[in-house]
Amino acid sequence: MATEEPIVAGVAGRYAAALFDLAREENTISEVGQDLEKFKQLYDESPELQRLVRSPVIAADDQTRALGAVLDKAGVGGLAKNFFALAARNRRLFAVPDMVRAFQALAAKARGEVTAVVASAQPLTDAQAEALKASLKAAVGKDVTLQTRVDPSLIGGLVVKLGSRMVDSSLKTKLQNLSLSLKGGH
Repeated sequence: MATEEPIVAGVAGRYAAALFDLAREENTISEVGQDLEKFKQLYDESPELQRLVRSPVIAADDQTRALGAVLDKAGVGGLAKNFFALAARNRRLFAVPDMVRAFQALAAKARGEVTAVVASAQPLTDAQAEALKASLKAAVGKDVTLQTRVDPSLIGGLVVKLGSRMVDSSLKTKLQNLSLSLKGGH
């Protein structure tokens, strides 16, 4: 059962697992996933939507109405829209970004994929992302989905987290290790 997975811990995990179970029963995992991705993109790009979702002072009814209008405009409906309305009514809207991530992880696992979290100093080009996916697939034997983020403090290189494994080939870490080894030599 999905609720026993470690990726669905806490409030966000329980909501995501319930949504995933309903989507699986209705055979709409892909559609719900696409709707959640639309919301995630809107959320990432809109400080106003972030304020609406995070604010504890906005009444649940007002959050539900405002979010419903946003979702209608984005073309999000059905199970996903009902899910967001339930989260708003239960005053759990603040956890929706984590719920979306947990649902995506459950859907990826159901498809036999694993997710790698990649931090890079610069945005990855499409060619770099594809090469990284191919390398990771060869290493783990499963399709790999990348969650990328830019961290300029890395200076160069990558930090890749895949499950409990982490590979840090960033220039920042290499310089820190060099500095430590030089200090230890005195």
